[in-house]
Amino acid sequence: MTVNPLLFTLGDSVDAIAAELVELRRDLHAHPELSREETRTTMVVSQRLAAAGIAVRPLPGTGLIADLGAEQPAYRVALRADLDALPVRERTSLDWASTNYGVCHACGHDVHVAAVLGAGLALRAHEDELRERGIAVRLLFQPAEEIIPGGAVDVLEHGGLDGVDAAFAIHCDPSLDVGRVGLREGAITAAADRVTVHLSGRGGHTSRPHLTEDLTFALAKVITEVPAVLSRRLDPRSGLALVWGEVHAGMASNVIPSSGVIAGTLRMLDHEAWRTVGPLLEETIAAIVAPYAVSARLEHVPGVPPVVNHADAIEVLRLAAAGGGLDPVPTQQSLGGEDFAWYVASVPGAMARLGTRTPGGRTYDLHQGDLVVDEGAVTAGAKLLAGAVVADVIKAETPGSPTVADS
Repeated sequence: MTVNPLLFTLGDSVDAIAAELVELRRDLHAHPELSREETRTTMVVSQRLAAAGIAVRPLPGTGLIADLGAEQPAYRVALRADLDALPVRERTSLDWASTNYGVCHACGHDVHVAAVLGAGLALRAHEDELRERGIAVRLLFQPAEEIIPGGAVDVLEHGGLDGVDAAFAIHCDPSLDVGRVGLREGAITAAADRVTVHLSGRGGHTSRPHLTEDLTFALAKVITEVPAVLSRRLDPRSGLALVWGEVHAGMASNVIPSSGVIAGTLRMLDHEAWRTVGPLLEETIAAIVAPYAVSARLEHVPGVPPVVNHADAIEVLRLAAAGGGLDPVPTQQSLGGEDFAWYVASVPGAMARLGTRTPGGRTYDLHQGDLVVDEGAVTAGAKLLAGAVVADVIKAETPGSPTVADS
């Protein structure tokens, strides 16, 4: 594969600020903030961009949009980072471990932020060339990816994708060695919804269940039977998984409670099944609780569809990976949800999985308090994203090659 020299030059620009990017990532890691509370994180990013002379526009609440490159572009590329951390207690002994008890960057969003910021600073160093080529860059620092509805909705509502021709993002992958980039055409994540079921009934003494509406027993039936029924009513190829994360009912072992609640996530690989599952979910719950005479109320909050990567955008990422000295490898669709799905539903683009495992080291899991990432992932992500901005335009200079915007 022939790689344009500009891609190598961008990689050199990232290397020149590598130490700063790692320090910034450590600072963000030590000061994590929950969804829609990312005030300090927004301020840190905004101040660094402004210091580099990059125009910044704050989003309402938290998050920001920054623009650089050509003022009247022929082509505008958006790079997205998510700012929020998780309500998880950190269990590492890192010098830069979370100082906010019960909150930590257990999904690697601190790496995403540092990588997009690094890509922006590297591209700023080559802004004259971007302008000559008619390229504009939009940096989207999005709040609240970890909740439903996510902050992608805020970005779109406030014009984050106006005039954008393609969008790219990364997501940390602890199962890949640092320096590797997982790429996949088509769906790379799953749809994800929040499901909450409230049950209510006549409680009473556990010695007289026949005189009560045994809510706890009914709740257990919902927990086990709803996933089982859905697995038989929907095409198995939809990849459905309903997993409960919260169960609350009762305060004493000898009292049948009058209310209870369970909550979980409903995930599926298939977009069409995701669109139509709601009525079936409600019907199933009603049928399961009916024999126990309890009342059920369903809260089904649709979250995000699958992230569907455009084929030409994946080719761009392969070219960018080559220019950044990274190793692109195939990856599989996961049942994880990601609100970057709303971006690529609006404009062509792709999300790549960014390797964060130290070669030969332990494989960690996301959303766990002991997550440790190899910090080489910060510069790897910055090189990939900076390269993606120019790779599509460079690719288009080859006769007959389509751009992402053409897909």
